[in-house]
Amino acid sequence: MLQITKIVRFEMAHAIHGYAGGCKNIHGHSYILHVTVTAPQQKEGYVKAPGYLLDFKDLKRIITAEVVKPFDHMLVLSKAFIEENEAIKNQDNLFVFDAEPTAENLLVYIQQALQLKMPDKIKLNQLKLYETSDSYAVWTNDDVAY
Repeated sequence: MLQITKIVRFEMAHAIHGYAGGCKNIHGHSYILHVTVTAPQQKEGYVKAPGYLLDFKDLKRIITAEVVKPFDHMLVLSKAFIEENEAIKNQDNLFVFDAEPTAENLLVYIQQALQLKMPDKIKLNQLKLYETSDSYAVWTNDDVAY
């Protein structure tokens, strides 16, 4: 299977409601997201003209619109967090998230948003979201059958 990966970065703050440790407080991360896609290809030989599965610039445009712009320099908090901290609900950069904004839940959101915007025959194969340089979550598409 042939696949390509685009890597993007964004800065985001969050807090995890109900967490017993330091992550219960608002804090930020420099996220790194790896987006890997695949497409059907002939069994042998080179990729048919124009020679790529998906142009990297097109993949970057989709990721930027669906992930980077909504999250970059935003404060992402769950509805439950905001209910207990109502003073924060007037922040200009607040993104109200349906779940706790953990790396795992962010990946669920990112997968759903990106899959809706993929061109025909392009499938998300894997997403990897680094929250820190040594901690990341991975989503893998078990249904890719190319």
